[in-house]
Amino acid sequence: MTGSTAAPFTADDYRARMERAATVAAEAGLAGLLVAPGPDLVWLTGYAPTATTERLTLLVLAPGQDPVLVVPTLEAPDAAKASGASALTLRDWTDGKDPYAATAALLDASGSFGVSDNAWAMHLLGLQKALPGTSYASLTEALPMLRAVKDAAELELLAAAGAAADATFEEIRNVPFTGRRESEIAADLGRLLREHGHAQVDFTIVASGPNGANPHHEVGDRVVERGDMVVLDFGGLKDGYGSDTSRTVHVGEPSDEERRVHDLVREAQEAGFRAVRPGVACQEVDRAARSVIADAGYGEYFIHRTGHGIGVTTHEPPYMIEGEEQPLVPGMCFSVEPGIYLPGRFGVRIEDIVTVTEDGGRRLNDTTREMVIVD
Repeated sequence: MTGSTAAPFTADDYRARMERAATVAAEAGLAGLLVAPGPDLVWLTGYAPTATTERLTLLVLAPGQDPVLVVPTLEAPDAAKASGASALTLRDWTDGKDPYAATAALLDASGSFGVSDNAWAMHLLGLQKALPGTSYASLTEALPMLRAVKDAAELELLAAAGAAADATFEEIRNVPFTGRRESEIAADLGRLLREHGHAQVDFTIVASGPNGANPHHEVGDRVVERGDMVVLDFGGLKDGYGSDTSRTVHVGEPSDEERRVHDLVREAQEAGFRAVRPGVACQEVDRAARSVIADAGYGEYFIHRTGHGIGVTTHEPPYMIEGEEQPLVPGMCFSVEPGIYLPGRFGVRIEDIVTVTEDGGRRLNDTTREMVIVD
């Protein structure tokens, strides 16, 4: 099993995150942040309710005031056990009381607030009714880089998740492919990710032959045949942090064209990686990878962005895409995953998670990017 030696996050870690979040909110002109259950709440407090219900749970962060977590009374004991609980104040409310009135007392009645993307509409509308002078913006819109720069402990966890995904690939390349359904191979991927420490498997794409031309192919019952190119894309959460890697294997010997396309994607992936360094705009990573494919005449077959951020979720800002001028900062982590998709024939994608260092980039996936032949 691929393990991790990273120490658990402490209340001081969560306190620092909440303080930084309140500061960057103020710098963005916001009166505060309202954080519902989901990845932002886990990252800021360590609290993940066992079940998300219609009862309001909301973290209120504002400059100059202590963090407050509004929770239903029946869930307050669990909230009090969260790793970051001692860094905030719990304010509970009982059934029959108005949770929006209780929350409104904590807010600037005319303020503009950032709201976590997965907040329920009924809760936001309830706050608007209680405080009609307030306004709201999603955190992805208002503070897209809130979780983007990882500290040393987070980087260690992401590296461990990447190593677990690598170990999964090293095993899957040795299982039989010929004559088996995509769904069977995908089940192997999920099992191996869990054996290597993943608590959550988010996706196990096995796209064989013509299915490989669909980047987000839903695993089905197609039987893998000799001569197939097979795109493998898999990942999930290990110790709360994400993995995501893609490799494209071939069942038996590939044709010259298949090998040429695979080599081209590998060159594009390398070019994208080499473009990573502090101060460079995210779009430059996309441009570097895309130009290799476009110059070879396959530009119309590279149909998605080059990469996405990763952390406590497997997809988050920043995004490596044309038009994204956000500069890269040491500690950012994201995928570099160019691909070529030939409709009705086959597809190729190669993906590593990369972190920005002080003078370039470092891959968190180390399995071979050369063509792998499977049985």
